[in-house]
Amino acid sequence: MVRFLITKDEFPAVQILSTKRGFLSLGEFELRHRIVLAPLTRNRSYDNVPQPHAAVYYSQRATNGGLLIAEATGVSNTAQGYPNTPGIWTKEHMDAWKPIVDAVHQKGGIFFLQMWHVGRVSSYAFQPNGQAPISSTNKGITPGYEVGGWSPPRRLSMDEIPGIVNDFRLAARNAIEAGFDGVEIHGAYGYLIDQFLKDQVNDRTDEYGGTLENRCRFALEIVESVSNEIGADRVGIRLSPHATVMESEDSDPDALALHMANALSKFNILYLHMIEPRMLEGARNEAPHRLLPIRKAFKNTFIAADGYNRTKGNKAIADNYADLIAYGRLFLSNPDLPRRYGLAAPLNNYDSSTFYIPDPVVGYTDYPFLEEA
Repeated sequence: MVRFLITKDEFPAVQILSTKRGFLSLGEFELRHRIVLAPLTRNRSYDNVPQPHAAVYYSQRATNGGLLIAEATGVSNTAQGYPNTPGIWTKEHMDAWKPIVDAVHQKGGIFFLQMWHVGRVSSYAFQPNGQAPISSTNKGITPGYEVGGWSPPRRLSMDEIPGIVNDFRLAARNAIEAGFDGVEIHGAYGYLIDQFLKDQVNDRTDEYGGTLENRCRFALEIVESVSNEIGADRVGIRLSPHATVMESEDSDPDALALHMANALSKFNILYLHMIEPRMLEGARNEAPHRLLPIRKAFKNTFIAADGYNRTKGNKAIADNYADLIAYGRLFLSNPDLPRRYGLAAPLNNYDSSTFYIPDPVVGYTDYPFLEEA
């Protein structure tokens, strides 16, 4: 049975499956709607330090009982590959995040931090002492791909891998100490974890390569370590097995996705956040319900993302295809997206030319709310 949200005056047309108390439980948290802010890189954390303008940005998009996932945040000084992206490996980073988290909590929002390591999607300029980026492989990204000046990576040795796992564990602890409600492990879009998962990138012949089980070992060791540190009920992961971003592709993405869903269920983590398989062969192709076997295999909260609007999002919830829907560009350009969707109100258009500029206002905190528009 599908019911409207209890607080119909604020979100009158946002659908939510009925629960005993009228809310959706996400572990210990209670959600009042199913619209999630997807993690969005915004390149406005100067010298990897989150800035005060981020408190404005995130609090604008916070609602009482709404889930926000903060932008991809580096777990160590080897994790960076883009300018002005935030970190969570130093006390300075933690202290800078605290007022941002507080601003979201003051609005009643639930705030998770996405933890990130870019792996080979980097260059000497972003690495300590100008060293080579680390990866599952020595194979680099084609020079000029996505207009990036990628440097050849260095394959991590078996002895080094536990140190990277520990970086994620420490980053998770730092995130909780900074006030975040939980963390999302970034295992998608061709970054380090994805570089281990995908067989077209991972060419290892040791315990972290070859078989499907071996290729998933690194990701699952991180999940286990982070869960042991902060509790599985505060841990989510984002995966994109069907994507080919950053030349990261798998020969059998459905099998990879299903294996990970089953393995993650054993750890009892809070949620699995999956990217729809819509970017196929360079074109946007619809693949309706392709994630359904993964959704059925994973026993806890399932978040779907990519290509959703209000109608498709409501249908996915009504069909029990997903528990939550994550929105990126539409939420970026509409800070009050839950309210607009509740009222079926028109949306602001986004300006992609301002997605990644360092300006603290333009394309960041200057999108109008419904009343202003």
